[in-house]
Amino acid sequence: MSEHPDQDSFDPSAAAHGFGRCGCGRPGRRLFTAGLLGGALLPAWAREGVEVGKKSWAVDLIPAAQVEQGAAQQYQQMMGQEAGRRALLPVEHPQTRRLRSIASRIIPFALPWNERARQWKWEVNLVVSPQLNAFCMPGGKIAFYYGILEKLKLTDDEVATIMGHEVAHALREHARERMAKTTGTRVGANLLSNLLGLGNLGDAAMQIGANLLTLTYSRSDETEADLVGMELAARAGYDPAAGISLWEKMAQAAKGAPPQFLSTHPASSTRIKEISASLPKVQGLYERAEKPPQRFEVAGPLR
Repeated sequence: MSEHPDQDSFDPSAAAHGFGRCGCGRPGRRLFTAGLLGGALLPAWAREGVEVGKKSWAVDLIPAAQVEQGAAQQYQQMMGQEAGRRALLPVEHPQTRRLRSIASRIIPFALPWNERARQWKWEVNLVVSPQLNAFCMPGGKIAFYYGILEKLKLTDDEVATIMGHEVAHALREHARERMAKTTGTRVGANLLSNLLGLGNLGDAAMQIGANLLTLTYSRSDETEADLVGMELAARAGYDPAAGISLWEKMAQAAKGAPPQFLSTHPASSTRIKEISASLPKVQGLYERAEKPPQRFEVAGPLR
């Protein structure tokens, strides 16, 4: 029998804050304080790391606030549904605490990548599901499915690799870019701007939130997220070489029926080679980084 959260620990009526996909819950569900989100003082080697270039021009076609609002609403709805079926693990669960501890180390180093990230209402939740999946919606809404932790026997370094990758998608605004390019191709940039300027922000946000669930990222998006994710993990004190073992596990899991995670995160020998080639760029960051004071146990079967 699965271990389920107390429904009282989640408030689906909480106001949304404005994917990878919840301004949800009472204050206890919100992970980070304003003090943490104020940012960390980066050391002198802050500029060392990966280079990924500027964001795509397409992100300016859709207002960031609308994308974040839509993501928050969609995330809230999803987490509310999971709580309703008692499939949202409580904050006291060891694996939820594990995810939030890793996130608390990664997020301060994420802020310089996107100036809006300082105002995001970051959240991390763990869903009872056998799926091998995880995501981070625009606005810092993170969710992991228990299956990816348990079935792949993820170490903390591998969890940090996945989290860094998903957070990178949000920081680099890949979802906003994909939506803008898809919509812009259909209706044209001028018409898109007019549609988004009519004042129906609530309806637009709802539509954006729904679209987030069907987005897939391009190969270049995935490569960029791998690079930025490696740097985030390394700065937070997690071994960036874990990306190799992670994708080896993913490749093994893909034999037979490919897990959902791989539908938008293709594992391949090419990807592993790219990660290996990029390790020297972040190895020094990892070696000098403060290491986590606590290591967590690998996820076991739920009762």
